[in-house]
Amino acid sequence: VGSIEIQSDGKILIGGVFNTLDGATRLRLVRLNSSGTEDTSFYTNLGTGFNSYVNDVKEQSDGKILVGGNFTSLDGTTRNRLVRLNSSGTVDTAFYTNLGTGFNISVESIEIQSDGKILVGGAFTTFKGNTRNGLVRLNSNGTEDTSFYTNLSTGFNNFVDSIEIQSDGKILVGGIFTSLDGNTRNRLVRLNSDGTENY
Repeated sequence: VGSIEIQSDGKILIGGVFNTLDGATRLRLVRLNSSGTEDTSFYTNLGTGFNSYVNDVKEQSDGKILVGGNFTSLDGTTRNRLVRLNSSGTVDTAFYTNLGTGFNISVESIEIQSDGKILVGGAFTTFKGNTRNGLVRLNSNGTEDTSFYTNLSTGFNNFVDSIEIQSDGKILVGGIFTSLDGNTRNRLVRLNSDGTENY
């Protein structure tokens, strides 16, 4: 198990590397009722599940669910490292369409801003075929907030593993990186809300 998210209704989303729950095939994502029993209808809607591991799961304020990891498919359909599900477990296909070809390497962390924009960190070096080293911000519909990455310039030189948003909107970024935009930044930086560094 790599990620746990408690929904607003008390149900529990569990993501990871697992392939069974209680002896039944459950590929990398399940939802439990608050009692610990499985919400089987959720997994039914995932079809055959994810083909590789899930690293992070986040519920949006509207009940939709963001799932990030190293997978390249869900239910046999291409889904490169990030997908948004409806609360039932079905895919929000419009969101994925806006992701285009998605990420080239794994998504490790997801954080949702108060304005609905989505921060995505990981080991990736491209998004939709464009150079994006370790961190991007998406609009709520899945398109990229390109101004944010412009302010990161060349980005991070290695994995981003963790993202947290402060109450003032500033963004803490942690990982195994040792530089941001070519400047030495050993494993932790704080960004302003626009993506510039908070020195």
